[in-house]
Amino acid sequence: MFVNELREGVCKEWTQELKTMAGFQEPPIKKAKNDRSVDLNANTSQAPTQPSPSQAANGHLKARDSSASFQNLKHKNPHKRSPQKAKNPEHLRNLLSQRHALPIFPARARLLEEFKKHQTVIVIGETGSGKTTQIPQYIHEERLDRKGGICITQPRRVAAISIAKRVAEEMDTNLGGLVGYSVRFEEAVCPATKVKYVTDGMLLREAISDPLLSKYSWILLDEAHERTINTDVLFGIVKDAQKTRRSTPGQDPLRLLIMSATMDVDHFQPGRQHPIEMFYAKKQQEDYVMATMTTVFQIHREAPPRHDILLFLTGQEEIDSVTANLRQIAKDGSLAECPRLRVLPMYAALPAHQQLDVFRPTAEGERKVIVSTNIAETSITIPGIRFVIDCGRAKVRTYHPGSGFDALKVRKISQAQAWQRTGRAGREASGNCYRAYTRAEFDAMDVNPTPEILRSNLSSVMLQLLAMGIKNVVTFDFIDKPSAEHLEAAMVQLTFLGAVVIKSDCLELTEAGRKMAQFPLEPRYAKVILSGPEHGCTDEVLSIISMLSSESIFVNPAGKKEQAAIARRKFTSVEGDHITLLKVFRAFKAAKKNKMWCHENFLNFRNLMYATEVRKQLVQVCERCGVALTSCQQKTDSVRRCLATGLFTSVAELQLDGKYLTLDTKQEAALHPTSALFGGKPAYVLFTELVLTGKAYMHLNSIVDPQWLHDIAPEYFRKKHVKR
Repeated sequence: MFVNELREGVCKEWTQELKTMAGFQEPPIKKAKNDRSVDLNANTSQAPTQPSPSQAANGHLKARDSSASFQNLKHKNPHKRSPQKAKNPEHLRNLLSQRHALPIFPARARLLEEFKKHQTVIVIGETGSGKTTQIPQYIHEERLDRKGGICITQPRRVAAISIAKRVAEEMDTNLGGLVGYSVRFEEAVCPATKVKYVTDGMLLREAISDPLLSKYSWILLDEAHERTINTDVLFGIVKDAQKTRRSTPGQDPLRLLIMSATMDVDHFQPGRQHPIEMFYAKKQQEDYVMATMTTVFQIHREAPPRHDILLFLTGQEEIDSVTANLRQIAKDGSLAECPRLRVLPMYAALPAHQQLDVFRPTAEGERKVIVSTNIAETSITIPGIRFVIDCGRAKVRTYHPGSGFDALKVRKISQAQAWQRTGRAGREASGNCYRAYTRAEFDAMDVNPTPEILRSNLSSVMLQLLAMGIKNVVTFDFIDKPSAEHLEAAMVQLTFLGAVVIKSDCLELTEAGRKMAQFPLEPRYAKVILSGPEHGCTDEVLSIISMLSSESIFVNPAGKKEQAAIARRKFTSVEGDHITLLKVFRAFKAAKKNKMWCHENFLNFRNLMYATEVRKQLVQVCERCGVALTSCQQKTDSVRRCLATGLFTSVAELQLDGKYLTLDTKQEAALHPTSALFGGKPAYVLFTELVLTGKAYMHLNSIVDPQWLHDIAPEYFRKKHVKR
């Protein structure tokens, strides 16, 4: 719609509409408090500002020969993955200067003093204050990590990878040597790694085989304010490990740092480093997408080049649409005198190399516009951002144990999230934040977001806790205890999957449950893999599950959607989406993983390569668990039958009125329009997930035979009255 208007030459009027439509106004200025605690957002002017005299020009300890040459400042690393690059001395000086300019630097001595005195310390500082990159380096510089490594958790994989790269650069070492990272299905570490950035889920998996976390002397739980389900569980796990190590003779102590952004908006000083001018909408916006887009072009007309914009929207589909529109509008002749506009999407399903594009510096005469979900809200700092546009909303997934589906809805964010977003505008210079909502709407927001553990399916968490030897999950030390309904739903699901049995009012892992806990997957998918040998199709289900772990296999470029649909039909299976994915993977392998072949068939090459790597790692877990790698070749009904062993609670039955009803919870649902089965009416459908977005949709579906269901779980389906 916008593009057609522009072609008619009305871009000017459309852009000017912002002044009455978005109509932002500045809020009253708040006076900052002055607090001299360890809070990094407080005034730290009295703290020592000099680096340790033993530090070299890159901020780290000098080599033993005390040479002044920068070539001798490299960390010793006998397990290098590639030759160490010679660094420019001026570059090292610039890095050190940047480190010293961070708000955390004046508090260095105070922080180290507290770390030495206490085994548990809470550090409060906004994203951008330097706590994530600098505190591990301070600990290492003081040699406080002599008895074990430093592990820093991040809620998101892109943050863990990008921060590890930055710290390796600052420490003048190769990534994967002294500094490394570990995220799901990918890592860069070696035996010499001392500073390790991991996703919170990966540390939780490490705790299964090593509940005392004996490799580490320091655990840093970062972005604790986000309250992810894994971070919440880790609080309890680390506290227990800390207590056990303290009371066990000969065990070195485990030190815990909990790092969080402040939730007190009066303290919102920074971290941010520079003042931010705030603007609110004068009235409620009926169309927040239009309001944010018009704001982009108002800024684009007036701001100098290289003053970049970060726009927060809710999800992939919305972001892809807005990104395409912004790119098209930017070509209009009325904007010819403005800087070149480079529009980049940012969301979790985006391939890793595209996510990293946002960190590349903006060229001369250019402006970067990043259209992002809340992935850019915390953890990562994107250079060049001077303007933030906040739609005030986010997509939130909430699990309903009674109905068994995940409701994925656009909801208002919390005040804490709003302040996090605002802070992105003032990292390098003074900035501006445009909020596409009124001050009254902001005041009505919840102060903090609902913790993920209170709105998620807990089956994976329960399985992992049991694998760590925690007998009574109900009494586990959760920060916010989940409801009895959520815990019971998880217990029932694990019981049906054969992962646990109830003995003396306690849950006990079965042999299958122990093996399932070894897989970095949901329990139901681990069950499918373990059932592979029985159905002679381990090879095939590994390929399908690997494909499910990689988002956006099919590419639908603007202007070529018809060609993309024709190409997709070559792989479409009448049996459903899972066999379609299997056909794509087999064809990719037969084409010898050719990039041009992917381009010609509208397939995402990098995501297919990622699925290939995931599959390799799942094969390794199978080998550890003694799971035979069998293949059914073209007998794909065996594959669908095997899928049902783990997904049998996710089956819907066709009703006389043509609608589907889920067997487990009697929820009305529909086939998603992107499904290979859309338009057909199979009697029984097995689905991967049920998502409520306006109406309940079944995603990734396959036809299933009701007789299989009775064979897999006879008692369960007898109660559900499934016809044979």
